[in-house]
Amino acid sequence: MNLNQLYKITLKHLYIKNSKRIGLQFYSNKVMNALVKGLPDVRWSNSYNMAHIANTRSNLELIFQTFKGVAWVDGKYFFDKKPVNSSNKEVVVENVIDYRKKVPEAFFDKLVLKRYAENTIRSYCHMFSKFMDFFPNRNVNDLTELDIRLYLKHLLMVKKSDSYIHQAVNAVKFYYELVLQMPNRFYEIERPQKLEQLPKVISKEQVLRMIELTENLKHKSMISILYSAGLRRSEMLNLKISDIDSDRLTIRIRNGKGRKDRITTLSRVILLMLRSYFREYRPKEYLFEGRKGGQYAAASILKVVKRAAARAGIAQKVTPHMLRHSFATHLLEDGTDLRKIQSLLGHNSLRTTEVYTHVAINYQEDIKNPLDSLYLEKK
Repeated sequence: MNLNQLYKITLKHLYIKNSKRIGLQFYSNKVMNALVKGLPDVRWSNSYNMAHIANTRSNLELIFQTFKGVAWVDGKYFFDKKPVNSSNKEVVVENVIDYRKKVPEAFFDKLVLKRYAENTIRSYCHMFSKFMDFFPNRNVNDLTELDIRLYLKHLLMVKKSDSYIHQAVNAVKFYYELVLQMPNRFYEIERPQKLEQLPKVISKEQVLRMIELTENLKHKSMISILYSAGLRRSEMLNLKISDIDSDRLTIRIRNGKGRKDRITTLSRVILLMLRSYFREYRPKEYLFEGRKGGQYAAASILKVVKRAAARAGIAQKVTPHMLRHSFATHLLEDGTDLRKIQSLLGHNSLRTTEVYTHVAINYQEDIKNPLDSLYLEKK
């Protein structure tokens, strides 16, 4: 045990007998024991294996005064470190107002205050309302960790996907940890182990057939830009005319996944196609707009891609995200550096991008199948 661990006290939120408490976790020694015992009305919890005092502003200030110059006070579990997302656009409350009635008002207001994306607000409200419905005769504030485990077990039994369960956990954690500020209920909540699947891709020839056999110019442009720029569907929906830089042959992705901006490549072929598209459709704000203006519908893009794949004679189900996967895989097969691909896709970690090495053909060409070797040796 090093000196830093010996003189460190970690603060945690506890909720004991309907009372908010400040948990005090530390390594027992004479100095730390004496300082903790000097705090007002300090008690010990066998359940949480830590000391605790009443959660008041004066007690919190007293903790910092008591341990100043003696021990490091670690508040990473105690203080809300998730600031308001100032980089995210303002939520149009009218677009999500129907969800307000399904959840506690404080839950909805917190989501809006922190500027969560509208899709996230819808998802969290839906998931938390389902959680509340599972306990129709209980006050949601009185539910325990055992109750939450029971609900997650129910989701597994009705065969909800891992993705669904992850979203459910996120919504429940948001309420207790950020709205009620009681994160101690979730220290031991296990999430389903993430299933690591290889990305599904189609060949260059199949992509080309999808584009060439699509006659509608708007739909052709959508398919082409999804593939050639490696865009997520939501990123394409959010593209504005001003995001296209024809001089530098780049596309600016604003507020992509992880609320990050990035620059990706603009194909010369797509640039010519977009110019023809622009002359015919005259979009006003977004690059691709619906018939009545405004953003194009996400469900409609999915239909466009599916129909194009059917026309191209592709048997497997093709989605917009498969075009993004195919873009990355084809770049890798053509010798593009993995870090450049990471930048174009907007991945935080190179490890995420490395998954494409498992499906790129040129990464397998040097591997000799042992069965083929056996037959060659026999001859």
